[in-house]
Amino acid sequence: MRATDWDIKKLAILRALRDRGTVTATAQSLLMTPSAVSQQLTNLAKQLGVPLLEAHGRRVRLTDAAHLVLRHAEAVFAQLERADAELDAYLQGESGEVRVAAFSTAVPALVVPAVRALRTAHPGIAVRVREAEAAQAYELLSAGDVDLALSLAAHAPTARDPKFTRVPLLADPLDVALPAGHPLAGAAAPRLAELAGEHWIFGGSGPWSEITRAACEAAGFVPEQAHSAAGWTAILAMVEAGMGIALVPRMAAAGREGVVMCALGEDRPVRHVVAAVRRGSEEAPGVSRVLDALREAAAER
Repeated sequence: MRATDWDIKKLAILRALRDRGTVTATAQSLLMTPSAVSQQLTNLAKQLGVPLLEAHGRRVRLTDAAHLVLRHAEAVFAQLERADAELDAYLQGESGEVRVAAFSTAVPALVVPAVRALRTAHPGIAVRVREAEAAQAYELLSAGDVDLALSLAAHAPTARDPKFTRVPLLADPLDVALPAGHPLAGAAAPRLAELAGEHWIFGGSGPWSEITRAACEAAGFVPEQAHSAAGWTAILAMVEAGMGIALVPRMAAAGREGVVMCALGEDRPVRHVVAAVRRGSEEAPGVSRVLDALREAAAER
């Protein structure tokens, strides 16, 4: 006898006979004919290789072997009930895993608040986070390694790309980080152009270098790069030391005693944060729940 011989449907009929007591009552409860019930139980006995029923007057009763089979079958039925419940929850978007790739500053600013909200509203949904730069995030999304990618609109596929659906989340302002003693540290909404002669700190390459250069060029000047750094901790430490100034996304700004975050005026640049999924997958319940939570987190900023 093998596990494949355990026919769930026939085991359910055997259990119903135990509970109902007669073949006729079992047939009525299962919307079957008495002959069909008898035939199914006969076939099950052949499959298992043990007698399941014995005559008892004009009725039948379960053998000891049948009771043994049912003791094990109950564990199977219980597990199937749990599976049904989990599948139902999954179809309702209440459970499942959603894999998210996100750029570094989006993780604490958007992903973490979204995960916290989901833990309360939909605790069955598990979010697995992977930090990735924009290009890598879309490679992961396209390959099926993640279900959702957070990136910047400037580095995302266009809205016309048939592989992805893009969801705008927020416009993140870029503030300028100044040393505490800088002449413009207390100024109200200075223009970016007023900082054209400053020493700038930004990465030597990559998205943030491109964003800084593009913002300054849009304001009418090419920034003089005094120092190169990619991490915000290093950049702000150098600003604090008076080594230069830097554009910092508001999502990434962290309090530092010797740094003043100054909101720029009319030429203030922004970066647009978007979420993307493989086209059509936004209708999957789990992905939809995560997108909703990300929208709410973005709206609260």
